[in-house]
Amino acid sequence: MARAKNKRADDKRAGGGRGAAPTVVEEVDGGLAELLPDRERTRGWTLLIDGAPQSYVDLDDPAYLGFEYQRRLGHVIDLVAPPGRPVHAVHLGGGALTLARYVAATRPRSTQQVVERDAALVQLVRRELPLDPSARIRVRSVDAREGLAKVPDGWADLVIADVFSGARTPAHLTSGEFLTEVRRVVKAGGLYAANLADGPPLAHLRGQVATAAGVFPELALVADPTVLRGKRFGNAVLVASDQPLPVAELTRRAASDPHPVRVEHGRTLRDFTGGATPVTDASAVASPAPPPSAFR
Repeated sequence: MARAKNKRADDKRAGGGRGAAPTVVEEVDGGLAELLPDRERTRGWTLLIDGAPQSYVDLDDPAYLGFEYQRRLGHVIDLVAPPGRPVHAVHLGGGALTLARYVAATRPRSTQQVVERDAALVQLVRRELPLDPSARIRVRSVDAREGLAKVPDGWADLVIADVFSGARTPAHLTSGEFLTEVRRVVKAGGLYAANLADGPPLAHLRGQVATAAGVFPELALVADPTVLRGKRFGNAVLVASDQPLPVAELTRRAASDPHPVRVEHGRTLRDFTGGATPVTDASAVASPAPPPSAFR
């Protein structure tokens, strides 16, 4: 475990004024974690690791999703089951447990497993951003593939992969072998959703779509058009299933966002791969590091 350093910055750094809570800064296994209070939402917090934004949580309103990529993943969650219907969900990568909180708030009595390797981060989040005691959320501090291997066949209605070491997805979570294990866990008709990050020339993103196409028969990609055109670095959400996806409803929800995005599927998505080769464990590399301008 990394050396613990827990301090609270002064009010100026925290945002100042109006009795703003102080920033929480602590060394975790993955680097320097910061919890920054939100000036606009009384109990809203942003988690950063080594300066890279990771999660946003509003403790008073866990159904509020502050980051664009979180809202896109929230759309996928909403397509798995109607509000109020419990689901079985696996979250690979925990961060501040934003999406697990969302599922628990919108679909009470859901059973969830969160796999977050950074045990020190889990302790920090549990202490500073406590979970609802009634939420059925189990957090395991192991590697994502190790944790996934312990989930029974066909157990999950939904598997979400949002794993970053710093700002990069580890190589062993980008391969066909990894996605084969994901498909084993997802029940018939269930969904897999992955938060991916890439920039020009989009080699990583194209490779991830090609890899998923070799495991799941149905795919969709949700992203800002400027990211899909290779104009800037950004996030894209890949959605996969063994059965036809609700593309029309996903498109409608994506278009209603404050920052509308595009949904690609079918032949257009196949063409997007540009002949990219599926990734294997032997050829896998971590996703590209974002440019310094990505978080400005």
